[in-house]
Amino acid sequence: MCLILFAYNAHPSYRLVLAANRDEFYDRPSKPADFWADHPQVLAGLDLKEKGTWLGVTKAGRFAAVTNYRDPASWMEGAPSRGRLVRRYLTGSGSPEAYLQKLLPRAKKYNGFNLLAGDAESLWVYSNRDRAQKLAPGVYGLSNRFLDTPWPKVLRGKKLLKAALAEKGKALEEALFALLADRRIPPDSRLPDTGVNRDWERILSPMFISSPVYGTRSSTILLVGKNGRITFAEKTFNGGAEPWMTSRFSFLRQKEDI
Repeated sequence: MCLILFAYNAHPSYRLVLAANRDEFYDRPSKPADFWADHPQVLAGLDLKEKGTWLGVTKAGRFAAVTNYRDPASWMEGAPSRGRLVRRYLTGSGSPEAYLQKLLPRAKKYNGFNLLAGDAESLWVYSNRDRAQKLAPGVYGLSNRFLDTPWPKVLRGKKLLKAALAEKGKALEEALFALLADRRIPPDSRLPDTGVNRDWERILSPMFISSPVYGTRSSTILLVGKNGRITFAEKTFNGGAEPWMTSRFSFLRQKEDI
């Protein structure tokens, strides 16, 4: 993922309201979200190159997502896939805190990342450029730096998310997809300096990214209701202006993964 906007215990009906865009090169092969054949409790997309994923949820309500930490100067060739961090959590059974503690000794082997991991009890964020923290109720934004780094897309996304929280059900889903489709490019004076040239900073600055070779491949909505219902909706773009596929899943949270 390259943009994750979420409200944790900040809506009267939902424990988690999340809207995320996955940005990637168009030629990287992947599968849209579905329940995995080898782990039928996991609902997630699948990176066909490294067999990891960028965002997923289980039938028991375990959730994880990853964003890259943009720092070209520190790039390591041959580093392990960050998508496998999400895969291992979703296919495991430990708490988010226990998983992150186990990850700490080997985290520096990966290129920069931010990992969100949660279950029915708590939600955590960890960056291998910073630290792990348990999140309090609130509205958050995560892109390719740290949690709530005030990039224009993060600030605008959080503002639109707060407005969307006045809705619920299908109206909430529509509002979330609308904000994820925002293509507004901020003025150059507000662009971050992340180690890429100014042209790429412009391309990467909107919430929805478009370019000839790289851009928003999918937009995902995840709603975890306080009544135990989990709703996962996704639009798949893969370089087109309009989605070529829309998927929606809804189920009641189970007490344990099966």
